[in-house]
Parts: sequence; C-alpha cells; structure tokens
Amino acid sequence: MKKYTRRLLSTAVIALSIAAIPVSLACTRAVFLGDNDRVITGRSMDWKVDVGTNLWVMPQGLHQNGGAGPNSIEWVSKYGSVIASGYDISSTDGVNEKGLAANLLWLVESEYPEPTKDKKMLSISAWAQYVLDNFATVKEAVDALSKEEFIVVTDKVPGETRNATLHLSISDATGDSAIIEYIKGKQVIHHDRKYQVMTNSPTFDEQLALNTYWQQIGGTVMLPGTNRAADRFTRADFYINAIPKDKDMRTSVASVFSVIRNVSVPFGIVTESEPNISSTRWRTVVDHKDLLYFFESALTPNTFWVDLKKIDFSPKTGKVMKLDLGADQKNIFSGDATASFKEAKLFKFEGINQEANLFD
Repeated sequence: MKKYTRRLLSTAVIALSIAAIPVSLACTRAVFLGDNDRVITGRSMDWKVDVGTNLWVMPQGLHQNGGAGPNSIEWVSKYGSVIASGYDISSTDGVNEKGLAANLLWLVESEYPEPTKDKKMLSISAWAQYVLDNFATVKEAVDALSKEEFIVVTDKVPGETRNATLHLSISDATGDSAIIEYIKGKQVIHHDRKYQVMTNSPTFDEQLALNTYWQQIGGTVMLPGTNRAADRFTRADFYINAIPKDKDMRTSVASVFSVIRNVSVPFGIVTESEPNISSTRWRTVVDHKDLLYFFESALTPNTFWVDLKKIDFSPKTGKVMKLDLGADQKNIFSGDATASFKEAKLFKFEGINQEANLFD
C-alpha cells in the first residue's frame, strides 16, 4: 500500500509540473538514427497565423549581414543551403550541402543578452542561416559558438508587440545533435548524439527531466496525449526510437513523417483557454545521407522534395532562388520540385536597424 501511495504521489508531482509549464507555440523536432548510417531529422512548424514561408536556395559566396545594425557580424557563406523562411525575413529551418540541418523553435523562457558596444551582434532572424552558411558538422558549430564571439539579439515578431523567443537545434549526417538556448542572458549549449528530440517549454534540461519519468513507465504502457510541449516531447522520443532502423530510405522517411504527424496539432484547432497552442502549418524532413529536403504543407495534398545534389551552389554560377509556396503554403508541388525554383532577390534578415538608444 505504501509503495502504491508513493507512486500516486510521484505521478501527482509530475502532473502538476507538466500543468505548470507555460503554454507556448507548439513546434517539435526529432532525429532518427538508423542502423545503416541513415540520419533523418523531422520537424513541425506550428503557428497561429500564416508564417509566410517560402523555400530558398542560398549559394556559396553570399555576403551576409547579421541584421543587427552597425555592430552586426558579417560573413561570406562557405556552404550552400536550402531553407524555409519565416515571413521572408528569417531562416527558420533548413539544411546545407554538407548535411547540417538547423531548426528554430519557440522557447518562451528565452532571455537574450543586452547589446553592448564592444560585442558583435547577430539578429535572431539570421541565427540558423549563420550556422548553415559556416559549418559542416554539429561539432564545428558548437566549437565556434562556444567562443561567443557575438551575441544573439531579438526583435518583435511581425505584426505583434512581443519579441521572438527561440532556441536552435542542429543535427548532422553523423547523427550528432546540439540544442542552443539563451537562458537569463547566457548562452547554454546541450551537445550530445542522444539529444534527438526538442519541443518548446520548458528549457531543454527540464524537458529531459520530465521525459525521464515517462521512460520509466514505458511507451507501450502509456503515453501522454495532449498537444502540450512536454507531452509531444515524450511521444516523439518514444516513437523516433521505436520505428524500424534498418529499412530503405523511402520507408525510413515515411516513418519519420509518421512520427512528426503524430506530434502535430490538427489544422484549425483553437483552444480558447490556451490560445497559444497553434495548428501545424507545415512539416519538413531532412535525409542527411541523400541530401533530400522534404516539405509538407497542411493545406496541400502532396509531399514534395528538393534534391540538394542537383543544385549549383558554387559562388561563381550559383544563384539565389525561391520556390513560392503562396499564402498559407497552398501552392501545390509534387515529387522532385528542385527545377521549380526561380531566381530571386534575397530577402533581408530583420532585426535591430537603428543605432539610436541601442546602448542606453
């Protein structure tokens, strides 16, 4: 009886902890590690309105500006990439030609450093692109970011009064992973191959702690089923490791899509008491081995893909190109859509544009 009581109390404490998690915009990312060197990263993008996403080709040799005013970090892209934009002012998801993937997800607990005159800055809108442009592996990125040669600064979400609060996940062709967050103004990096799953609140260390409880129960016994971040983390963690690991590319990609769909929020769902729980707008899946970038909109009947091996990323002849997905990503593409990209003028990363009062 005492053992049963202790179990009930433990369950109650965990339930209260989960209930206390701040409600946040509900994206999920998961990395599949196959037995045949197949590494696949899937993510969902959940947002309460159209996030204005299009797909872009970014070649090598682009002169980039961090979008943070006169003190912005600048660089020239070393690697080409294919990215999904947010409002065509930021890179929110993507993969480069070396198989390094980057995903931005919401984290309400994020607190970024205050700008200073003696520190270079990078707008949060260019954070993922900086990583894709400069690094081939997670280790390379972590080693460089750990030096903190610049700080990430944030700005208002388009059409809103609140600032964007995001954390960044990266994964590569070896299956390595890292999660980068800014907590209480300090950069925190979680780097380990076992960090396959990331959702939203709470901070990543607390996500891991909550998930430990459910691992003790076992996913074949019971899994939490709500659209809250902690529940989605648990389901994604169980299923991404439960799907077969020795299958061919097509089967493995389908399995990862199944996992991401399982943790998606049905389109049109509105929770009046929890208005920030948002519909899944689109999903992406990256096959790091074959350099394929799959895209699936909630409002079109087809999944399509971009083959990075067919793209000219060279600095001399490679071009910035755009695949216009339309309002709410309703434009329909099917199969290999690589040839459907059109040359376009690159968007500007949005951020701090004025020096006035920046360092007051």
